[in-house]
Amino acid sequence: MSHTKSINLNASGARAALLSLIVALTLVAFGVEKGLAQQNAAGQPVAVSGLPVQTSYASIVSHVAPAVVTVRSERRVRASQQQFPFMEDPTLRELFGDRMQRGQQQPQQPSQPRTERQEGLGSGVIVSPDGYILTNHHVVEGSQEITVETTDNRVFKAKLVGTDEASDLAVLKVDASSLPVLTLGDSDRAQVGDVVLAVGNPLGIGQTVTSGIISAKGRTTGLGDGSFEDFIQTDAAINRGNSGGALVNASGELIGINSQILSPSGGSIGIGFAIPTNMARDVMGQLIKQGRVHRGMIGVGIQSVTADLAQSLGLTQVRGALVNEVQPASPAASAGVRRGDVIVAFNGAAVADSNALRNVIARTQPGTPVTFTVVRDGRELQLSATLAELPVEKSKDDDDAAAAVGASNAETGKLGVAVEPLTAETAAKLELPRDTRGLVVTSVDPEGPAADSGLRRGDMISEVNRKPVATREELRAALTASGARPVLLLVTREGQTIFLAVRVRQ
Repeated sequence: MSHTKSINLNASGARAALLSLIVALTLVAFGVEKGLAQQNAAGQPVAVSGLPVQTSYASIVSHVAPAVVTVRSERRVRASQQQFPFMEDPTLRELFGDRMQRGQQQPQQPSQPRTERQEGLGSGVIVSPDGYILTNHHVVEGSQEITVETTDNRVFKAKLVGTDEASDLAVLKVDASSLPVLTLGDSDRAQVGDVVLAVGNPLGIGQTVTSGIISAKGRTTGLGDGSFEDFIQTDAAINRGNSGGALVNASGELIGINSQILSPSGGSIGIGFAIPTNMARDVMGQLIKQGRVHRGMIGVGIQSVTADLAQSLGLTQVRGALVNEVQPASPAASAGVRRGDVIVAFNGAAVADSNALRNVIARTQPGTPVTFTVVRDGRELQLSATLAELPVEKSKDDDDAAAAVGASNAETGKLGVAVEPLTAETAAKLELPRDTRGLVVTSVDPEGPAADSGLRRGDMISEVNRKPVATREELRAALTASGARPVLLLVTREGQTIFLAVRVRQ
């Protein structure tokens, strides 16, 4: 049989075949080595295929590195009362800020308030020769003092020009000139698969460069506070201390500000996120010129369209943003938008999902006339509106300032909080029945007795010492009647009711 013949070759035939195989492999190896050794006109190595082989990013790094700085911040905070105080360590939470721990604190027994110094570490990117620096909001949030260290070992005191919690961006200014800068690239042109470098100061060990590719675009993580997210995802290693640092492309252009990682351990597992420069450019410009960011709004609640929703709505494609609420007297209401409409285009550009629509509207200035396409009952309708301005929520710094006022107010000073009567609108936001009565905590003095007991902004106080309260006067009277014993508060928080005991000021 034929297979028997091939196996039983005579000795001389086997030697000849083996010799031919050795010669062929030698020639192939020589050809590969010669091909790899070839150079193009620019002196770059060339593979057998004729394509350039990238052997070093040294020239890019030498251009980028001087424009990436270390940012150190310092603030005084109330000493942690948590059962696990290491969860408040800024080096453990630096990439995610306080938001990762919100909702996890448990009420503690009252104790004497004390403060401690808290230091933060991050990175920043110089974007102008006269000293403007981009970094993350969470790197400098609540800081009383900020310093910037350059790669040539110069140290500057930095001024906080402005900060925007919604995008997690901040702008610093140092008194210097002729500083090295990075060019802001067009992040919209970046593609999945592009090579990128991440530059920063991870864990405080010194400036470090890591490489990878763009793994995805348009990501949302849910790690923030529900604000504006349009992340570039990368597998370039990002660790604590990289926040605010640079993500650059192969041309050395800044395409992102490193901001977050996903990791069960707190270290890099190849899933990092950067704020795209096109978002950062707009936020930075407004912070420098106006000190705050103005965002557009049409006044709708939206959600992304799933396959099941698309089928139920009779859509031929899974696309767009489904309107689940229309605010009265809003631009959307004036334009004729209805609940159940699917917005599939904005100013002529297709809308992929609810997050994309939210971001593009927010980046459009209030007062701008816009058009959008909705699908209603299987038909496309063209609607137009003029954007209103998205209300600005109070920042943590605003809360601290308000807390100081509330703490000195005779009505609520014993608790160290500021409160407002619960309105029907606020009850709706807190997902409470419209007829609920109580007082909403608008700010908490971090060194006050209420904070020591775990009371938070957004909590709703409905009872004091088992008696209902709905006005500041009722709260004041209940606190006075309590005397020296701890006050028992009935508090509603995120749909749950809890009791807190507060040892008030006398």
